[in-house]
Amino acid sequence: MNASLSGSDWLTMFIQFLLLSCLSVGGAITTAPEMHRILVESHRWLTNEQFVTSIALAQAAPGPNILFVALLGWNVGLNAGGGLANGLVGWTTAFAGALVTMTGMLIPSTTLTYVATRWGHRNRELRAVRAFKQGLAPIVVGLLIATGWVLVRGDADSAIDPELVAVALVSMLVVWRTQVHILWLLATGALLGAMGLV
Repeated sequence: MNASLSGSDWLTMFIQFLLLSCLSVGGAITTAPEMHRILVESHRWLTNEQFVTSIALAQAAPGPNILFVALLGWNVGLNAGGGLANGLVGWTTAFAGALVTMTGMLIPSTTLTYVATRWGHRNRELRAVRAFKQGLAPIVVGLLIATGWVLVRGDADSAIDPELVAVALVSMLVVWRTQVHILWLLATGALLGAMGLV
């Protein structure tokens, strides 16, 4: 895929990720549905396959959960720069994409987390602080379910794959009701995918 990005497009992407950072209650992964809308559906800077693959690869790799944001930016930059085969231009735009998305995602959330955590720790006995913490739990769960739905659904025009939905629901139940390590579920999903079942 070859996507041409102007200076205003880079600024738009940076601002979008700044705003998404403010909504990333429960982690950056909870904003994946909105990232999909922006990067795949609205601007067409990524294909659906690139989006889903970026998240899957980043989640399978060791390291922080937020790596998928850098990988999404990297792929946008690759598309804008004509790929790595385009030499220095391809590499530069790929790094620029990763930098734009990660910087946009990290600045507001890091600042807000630092300030709010210090304030919340000083005032942890206040009723409002305790109520706020308890009220966030259902929001985080809802955002994670929305993220799972986007990953299972794929393109808005494509049909829902019942096998993929079944795997997602079974995985959700196993995580919720058992102590099975998440890596076993990832390995099982990879095996099912390799065998062509999902």
